[in-house]
Amino acid sequence: MPGKVFVNRTLNLKKIRYIGVDMDHTLVRYNSENFERLSHTTMIDKLVKRGYPETLRKLVFDYNFAIRGLVIDRKMGNLLKLNRYTAIRASYHGLKPLDFKSHQKLYKSTYIDLSNSDYLAVDTSFSISLANLIAQIVELKDSDTANKYPEYAQIADDVLDALDEAHRDGSLKDVVKQNLDHFIIKDPTLVHTLEKFRRHGKKIFVLTNSDFHYTKLLLDYAIQPFLKEHKSWEDLFEFVITFASKPKFFYENQKYLRVNPADGTMTNMEGKLTPGIYQGGNAKKFTADLDLAGDDILYVGDHIYGDILRLKKDCNWRTAMVIEELDVEVENNKQAEPINQEIETLMKKKEPLEDELTDIMTRKIEKSVAANEPQIETLQKTISEIDSQISQLIKKQQAMYNSNWGQLMRAGNEESYFAYQLDRYACVYMQKLSDLLDLSPRTYFRAPRRPLAHEIF
Repeated sequence: MPGKVFVNRTLNLKKIRYIGVDMDHTLVRYNSENFERLSHTTMIDKLVKRGYPETLRKLVFDYNFAIRGLVIDRKMGNLLKLNRYTAIRASYHGLKPLDFKSHQKLYKSTYIDLSNSDYLAVDTSFSISLANLIAQIVELKDSDTANKYPEYAQIADDVLDALDEAHRDGSLKDVVKQNLDHFIIKDPTLVHTLEKFRRHGKKIFVLTNSDFHYTKLLLDYAIQPFLKEHKSWEDLFEFVITFASKPKFFYENQKYLRVNPADGTMTNMEGKLTPGIYQGGNAKKFTADLDLAGDDILYVGDHIYGDILRLKKDCNWRTAMVIEELDVEVENNKQAEPINQEIETLMKKKEPLEDELTDIMTRKIEKSVAANEPQIETLQKTISEIDSQISQLIKKQQAMYNSNWGQLMRAGNEESYFAYQLDRYACVYMQKLSDLLDLSPRTYFRAPRRPLAHEIF
């Protein structure tokens, strides 16, 4: 059964001429828990070599501790969940939630400025292990009497640098290469749907930050065996652009190098782009050489900043985002619906009582009307009892999602900051690429009409 594609902005696939796809976590799916556990172990190894205590090797990775969309407060050593306005709606210090008093003392009613270098976004699947390890080391630092750990900001920087180095020096990919079955998910259906889109005249290109040799390895493993209408993935994809340095690809004028697929050697690229394999490059030349407008291209990625946000701001290509956690979120929403209905019923019961109490107190103050104190006391008691019931139901509802952070797309009753970014920059989104490609290449996605606050009665 085809998966669901969710629509933020109207999109007519019939008018799309080129479909671009990121490779890691989009075209090629990973077993994210296995990969993040590897990242966690690799970062620890690098930190210990840099002088961190051997105690780190005893840390156990918890894939469910953090979720995408959190923000790391480097200075305070905290993890934060923000709403769409960047107000904090949940906070952890180390592995423990901050109590109300501690939170108020640190943040009061602060709105987080994400352009401030004190804050680091957890915005990709690759960031789950990062957030987990920073929180674990903060926990160790707080219980350390021998002063073996640096300040919180330095811990965050060191862990991030260890992760960046692991991606840069091949530490992670070397392990993946040796055990592809453990880390990579094969999806024959995806390959067949890619070929279907080619039959409809759609040009498909790969745009990845991975190097050519790793890209070739994964495409040979996950794409090549399932091709029926093409001799190789080189025939399937019009262009394969490696080491693209996204998001710089979308706003800088990096030069293209042509890659020889036989041995990976590179030569300077002269003249206009023609189908083939490249390294580097930039979006401006890509669209100009192929005589494309922004609306002619749909790009699908999994990184809200690197794939979607800067692309939308700088190139105005159409955008689609893959969110692998989405199927769990949607299923949990269905399971939570009866509880949501109970909460809604209680809210409808509470609101007229609050209105009545407001009216009594207003008349008492403005018109010096003698108040019925027993009535006020009864109303306050009833409202408090309903609030207690609602609070218990909210806890029960949140427990159906991530036990620490609740829903991915909501922060309490509001949109999470991650959901806000998704809504603003992704035209459509889905759990996996094949959900989109299962559909007809002539599909017309219509955005639902969203009522404004004053239109809701």
